[in-house]
Amino acid sequence: MINTARAILRDQFGHADFRGVQARVVARVLAGQSCLAVMPTGAGKSLTYQLPAVMMPGTAIVISPLIALMHDQMRAARAHGLRAATLTSADDDKAETIARLQAGQLDLLYVAPERAARAEFAEMLAEVPVALFAIDEAHCVSEWGHDFRPDYRALGPLLDAHAAPRLALTATADVHTRADICDHFGIAADGLVLDGFDRPNIHYAMARRGDAVAQLTRLLREQPGAGIIYARTRAEVERLSDALSMTGRRVLPYHAGLWPEQRQANQSAFFTSRDTVMVATIAFGMGVDKPDVRFIAHVGPPRSVEAYYQETGRAGRDGAPALAMMLWTKGDMAKARHRLAGVDPARIAVETQRAMAMARLIGTGGCRRAELLRYFGDRAALTCGNCDNCRRARGWVAVIEFAKRVGRMLTRP
Repeated sequence: MINTARAILRDQFGHADFRGVQARVVARVLAGQSCLAVMPTGAGKSLTYQLPAVMMPGTAIVISPLIALMHDQMRAARAHGLRAATLTSADDDKAETIARLQAGQLDLLYVAPERAARAEFAEMLAEVPVALFAIDEAHCVSEWGHDFRPDYRALGPLLDAHAAPRLALTATADVHTRADICDHFGIAADGLVLDGFDRPNIHYAMARRGDAVAQLTRLLREQPGAGIIYARTRAEVERLSDALSMTGRRVLPYHAGLWPEQRQANQSAFFTSRDTVMVATIAFGMGVDKPDVRFIAHVGPPRSVEAYYQETGRAGRDGAPALAMMLWTKGDMAKARHRLAGVDPARIAVETQRAMAMARLIGTGGCRRAELLRYFGDRAALTCGNCDNCRRARGWVAVIEFAKRVGRMLTRP
């Protein structure tokens, strides 16, 4: 079966072979077994359900949280010859899509969790052969995750009504969240497939925030290519985008307070340009599938290491060198502690651990990549050579070695 999958991978998708854990995930799905695949951004998660959708009878139902993301994935699937469609509030061909689904003319159908959880959707699928359910951004099901969405937890009746395997997919989930995903979707312990969390092409760096405009101006001067600057509020987005536009780079704002037409225009400009910079709130999040983003900058820490990992993972998806820069102050740490005062007592222990993990990542004098990987339970070397602390330490080692050589020369008889 997996050899047939490799032939289709080569002939239809144009890839010489599987990458990372793709083969393990595909083999499990083809065997009718459910799976949680934790794969870093850019590792090819979509292939793990697109390829089985070609090989298995019926339609693969893909549950995804954003309309823009679904439309992008649909276009990519069609480019590989799959019969794919979306069923969203933004589509004006719903009747045609439903007719194609019921006639067995779709390999893939993308829907949002809000629609998938409705009784009428379950009724529509009652007579449809379902090949598999793929649940994208599966960390959203976990109340302990950093991006919990209640509609994900309402998917149980739909999934239970079919014998199809369940493929939960995410790029970011700590040990607690992974266990919650498996428990909620009924995935056995041996169904967890981890591809590691390391993104070796990303250089991680953090610095005390002073004059943020001056610091970001320097970043834009030194760092070519497209980039995203994450700010905490809409007002800060507007202030920074206006100020940074004076650098000569094309800098655009993105937040939920803009008119939808302006958000769409700015997003389109970003995706079609090689050097546009987007200053955004986290509203510019899931669905950012631009391979050549060269840097991500945070003006203040995200609320969790998971969020930081997911947001920085939008850089360097093409495998080329990329930068993840964070600017922070002691006040940010105080705000994080203040937020804990309003947390539900049932969550206080986990949220405190998350706040402490972010503080450790910022405050460490050791390798930031190692600190990041250890948080997710991944193996890590003591040093990576590609974070600010490791490069600084390497510089000091070079200075010390030079001093030793000079000392030896001066003490020779």
